[in-house]
Amino acid sequence: MVRFISLSSGSNGNCYYFSDDRIAFLIDIGIGARTIKKRLAEHDISLEQIDAVFVTHDHFDHIKSLGTFTERYQKPVYLTHTLESALRHNFCTAGRLKGCVHYLEEGCETQVGEGLRITPFVVPHDATQTVGYHFELGGERFTVMTDLGEVTDDAVRYAALADHLIVESNYDVDMLITGSYPKELKERILTQHGHLSNEQTSSLLLRARHDGLRDVYLCHLSANNNTPALAYAAAKKTLESIGSQASLHCLPRSCASELFTF
Repeated sequence: MVRFISLSSGSNGNCYYFSDDRIAFLIDIGIGARTIKKRLAEHDISLEQIDAVFVTHDHFDHIKSLGTFTERYQKPVYLTHTLESALRHNFCTAGRLKGCVHYLEEGCETQVGEGLRITPFVVPHDATQTVGYHFELGGERFTVMTDLGEVTDDAVRYAALADHLIVESNYDVDMLITGSYPKELKERILTQHGHLSNEQTSSLLLRARHDGLRDVYLCHLSANNNTPALAYAAAKKTLESIGSQASLHCLPRSCASELFTF
């Protein structure tokens, strides 16, 4: 059985938990270790049970507690050479990952432990480098894309391989344009290295359509420029238009989701 919990999803912090009977891991540690510990404990899971951490990119809301977590628990940290180089100089992680780093190659599958096969792939976002992850765990296939500014061919390809897709649906265009953000920030979000709008996420679902898709989890929703209802409605309309029976969920921003099992 595979288990998934979104421990936090949004600009306030990102952290996602996955496990089966052989391995347990986190993607990103953008919230405090005490918060992670508390939210996992609600499901009788301890931090000591985590076997590995995977990093998507070097923005604060994804690596806030990576350094302190690694220093305390000495768990393997998997990331690309480019990201490791950036984290050597990041105040959250500088000098704190020694002895724990394991390298991944973009576009190449890596076997981790007995139960996990995982492939990082580059997506456009305004970090040093940003990757999504496609992995197979317990016979289930997942694709995770938390931050990206446009729908690329690689994003479509890996989404089309997934039984379970976790993808950002960050903003509603009208809310962003008419909202209170400064012009420069609005322009940054709207660029191909910013974030996906609800409409762009819908276009990804349309292009990646396949009969094997069973679940879609919308993540990284903006607190100021989106609502779960708007994100859900846009994705639901697209899924219905292609006859998809996939279950659709909006992951909460500032608290943990329920425990999903597959």
